Amino acid sequence: MTISGGPVFWLLMAMAVAALIVFLERFFELRRAHIDYEDFVKGIVNILSGGNEDEALAMCDDTSVPVSRIVATAIRHRNGTERALREAVDAQGRAEASYLNRRLATLAIIGNSAPMLGLLGTIIGFVRTMLLVNADQLVSRVDLVGSSMEALVSAATGLAVAIPTYVMFGMLRLRMERLVVEMEAAASQIVGHLTQRGDE
Repeated sequence: MTISGGPVFWLLMAMAVAALIVFLERFFELRRAHIDYEDFVKGIVNILSGGNEDEALAMCDDTSVPVSRIVATAIRHRNGTERALREAVDAQGRAEASYLNRRLATLAIIGNSAPMLGLLGTIIGFVRTMLLVNADQLVSRVDLVGSSMEALVSAATGLAVAIPTYVMFGMLRLRMERLVVEMEAAASQIVGHLTQRGDE
């Protein structure tokens, strides 16, 4: 006798593969986006203090991470009003946070739907078992056990997919929140420096 979870089982397996792919892509992307923002902003401030705005922008473009793009936005809007500067930096910060947050919803959907799909597979398996029991012809023990195992395998697979998916989602969420905090701190520092220069 072969143990199978039926079509629901294979759907859950496909969801597990998708969750793993999304996790790995987001993990390495968030890891690449992390830099020592304090050293970066200090370096930019030193360059700006020497009046080399173009060099500061070139440094931001070469770094190409969320913090550097926010700093670059601040530099490009340095000659505007303080309100316009802050609005531009805030808008860029929201755009960067949205980019970092992309595909995380996929993990949340998989984590939420996997147990329900497992339950669906369980119900389907037990319905098949009841149909076999109520059938007119004689039913073998192998057929009954097979349909019952299909129900149990589906339930177990749903939980086996959901639990690590929730863990992966939580890990990525923590990394993203830390990056957002760093972006906010970098934005505050560069805006403070630029507005202070404008007051001098």
